[in-house]
Amino acid sequence: MRKIISFMHISLDGFVAGLNGEMDWIKVDEEIFDHVGKRISEGDTALYGRVTFQMMENYWPTAADKPTASKHDIEHSKWYSKVHKIVLSKTMKDADLKNTTIISDNLSDSINEIKQQAGEDILLFGSPTATHSLIQLNLIDGYWLFVNPIILGRGIPLFADIKDKIKLKLLSTRQFTCGVTELNYIVEA
Repeated sequence: MRKIISFMHISLDGFVAGLNGEMDWIKVDEEIFDHVGKRISEGDTALYGRVTFQMMENYWPTAADKPTASKHDIEHSKWYSKVHKIVLSKTMKDADLKNTTIISDNLSDSINEIKQQAGEDILLFGSPTATHSLIQLNLIDGYWLFVNPIILGRGIPLFADIKDKIKLKLLSTRQFTCGVTELNYIVEA
């Protein structure tokens, strides 16, 4: 069975964005891009909330075409165009969205059906609102976190309204030269 892995940059105090959604505090560099690129290149499905998907859709389809495109932009743009995208949204329609499935209701049944299909793990990118919904339904199987060396004090938390404890098993860690620490967890049964 496929797993849903939440991929998220977080502050040391557990926030994924500032109060207004700002993410200018996130540290990324070529070392992180290369590491993440290797892992996601194996994936065939990306999961997004509506807001994150619209941000991605506004940039990645044409990012490789820009004259100033970096190696990361070119590689990620190619991956983005071929990967199947699942978007959780009550307002979007999937008309004219290539290689994209919109889930607007029956979230638990729809996600469990997708998890039963053949394929690689499903990476949930950013999308704190979608992540909160999936956590409450016990549909997230792992957390791939990039802890940034900053304390925000307030903002949008990764973990909100948790009703029951979620036990995790640490699979791996990695320290990047920019000060970001990767924590890779799987949810224990």
